[in-house]
Amino acid sequence: MAKWGEGDPRWIVEERADATNVNNWHWTERDVSAWSSEHLRQLLLSVRVEGPEGVCQLTDVTKLEGEASINNRKGKLFYFYEWQLKASWLGTSCSGVKYRGTLDVANLSDENDEDDLDISVSLCKDQPSTPLLDLMKRSGIKEVCRALGEYVRELKSEFSQGMILPTTDGQKLPAPELAKKNQVKTSKTQISTDVKSSSGPAPCPTGVRIQTCSFSLKETFQTSADELYRTFINQEFVQVFTRSAATVDGQRGGRFQLLDGSINGEFMELVPDRRIEMKWRFRMWPSEHYATIRLELEDRGDETELRMECRGVPAGEEDTTREGWKRFYFQAIKQTFGY
Repeated sequence: MAKWGEGDPRWIVEERADATNVNNWHWTERDVSAWSSEHLRQLLLSVRVEGPEGVCQLTDVTKLEGEASINNRKGKLFYFYEWQLKASWLGTSCSGVKYRGTLDVANLSDENDEDDLDISVSLCKDQPSTPLLDLMKRSGIKEVCRALGEYVRELKSEFSQGMILPTTDGQKLPAPELAKKNQVKTSKTQISTDVKSSSGPAPCPTGVRIQTCSFSLKETFQTSADELYRTFINQEFVQVFTRSAATVDGQRGGRFQLLDGSINGEFMELVPDRRIEMKWRFRMWPSEHYATIRLELEDRGDETELRMECRGVPAGEEDTTREGWKRFYFQAIKQTFGY
């Protein structure tokens, strides 16, 4: 056995919260088939195209068979997914006549690029010929490719978090495709029981300090401040724009959990129609570590400006957190409620 401090750094045991598989150095696997199935269904049902011939939209996913997983070995991520998909589409001509058809995706897998997907579109057997079929072949297939490409991008961004754990010096090894973007130089981890200083990095329960960062965002919503305020703290509203079950106790000290438990936190301060402050964390962050989110709402009559300040994000997670708020909060709210 190596002397203390002289062992392989991949097997550091004195500074970790758990006692096994430091930094996921061994082969680890995460099954994401259930998430993939639900998300693929959501993305496909959002496909809608319009042209001179009329409007076509996917109305049902009739076949969704396959599996998906993410694997980590020696700090490298490997993505495996293979799906066979079939969907129904409904076309409405400019004169109001409706036509039904099917769409098949035979080879959505990690071995094929987005441009190599084998997608076929056809009319149901009892349907007469219609130019809407050409619309689906011309534009519908492109939109389906875009949706499936979005699935792959989200698979690699959302579920890569936590697969490569922070190293002993506090640095998180990034996913391969984000390596250049997320490299962060960190100093040697400091071990301390002093957690009272608000200016220092946020501590983990084990006493290991982690390096954090901050960022701010600004967004304008075409709605009143009271409606926007309610959207963030009302459970029913949250479930609608996240399209998933959520638990939201909209009062000071109330806790929330959304996106299948990926996000959770606690409301620290609520000033109706003006301010929301919360402790907020992503599931894959170091245990019990929270960022502080402050949302300031300014009513401007026919619109509301929202200013967001986020402090205490683990180093290397800034870009992911920023883009997550833009997409799964701001854009989702606008698209869902028309704000």
